[in-house]
Amino acid sequence: MTSPSRVLVIGIDGVRLDVLREVSTPHLDAIAAAGFLAPVRIDDATPTWSGPCWATVATGVSAAKHGIMHNVFTGHRLAEHPDFLTLASLAGKRTYLSVGSWEPLATAACGGPLFAAPDRVTFTSYGLDCERGDEAATVDAERELLAADYDVAFVYLGDVDETGHELGVGAEYTAAVERADARVGRLLATVRARSSYAEERWTVIAVTDHGHVDGGGHGGDSDLERTAWIAASGPGIVAGVEMGTLRHVDVAAHVYEAIGLSEAMAGLALEGKPFASL
Repeated sequence: MTSPSRVLVIGIDGVRLDVLREVSTPHLDAIAAAGFLAPVRIDDATPTWSGPCWATVATGVSAAKHGIMHNVFTGHRLAEHPDFLTLASLAGKRTYLSVGSWEPLATAACGGPLFAAPDRVTFTSYGLDCERGDEAATVDAERELLAADYDVAFVYLGDVDETGHELGVGAEYTAAVERADARVGRLLATVRARSSYAEERWTVIAVTDHGHVDGGGHGGDSDLERTAWIAASGPGIVAGVEMGTLRHVDVAAHVYEAIGLSEAMAGLALEGKPFASL
């Protein structure tokens, strides 16, 4: 009997790579130690806003194709380039989305949702109180990941980005990164606590969308804003492998590879590649 392959993607908004490397983040470090931590260079044609970057992560194609250029998604082409949760669900996989703060990922606000039709969507709106939103998203994900057999799950954490906007990249921002890492640890512990964990093949991908300038904010062309990162571990990923610089489009490609859908998705003209092939 083939062991079931499962994927957990954790999207942590607005975490600068240089800060990540300086801050105490034992749980993200553990993912990297079991696989890799690699920089992502946001394509020059992609604005350094959350909308375009998360859409590229979710669809596996660039902003020129999915059509999202800001945090308002109106005019998008997501029907032609759907997200990996929706396509995996249509292919017979069970999928889950947990968001606690940013509406257009999960709802029709601002032209959304980015993730059109996962099997289960949990959204708890706390407005700009992203710390409370992240806690709600994590609590729901702990319950769902422990009890249900999802093939692909995406959990979004927005506190770091909102802290950067409000207070800049300083002590409070660092504390927000540490809070996000603690929530990553809770999600990993939940996966390991599954009664069927020993028989499952888990891929874990943590990814950020963009950076921040020192004073807080993004949307420009500086290296601080255009540098993101991916940390990942799982089957086919060699611990300690040097990946070079990746692209956001690689995430969706690897999700499909990990759950055995690469051939089924061959007609999508994805722009990324699975991590192992890179």
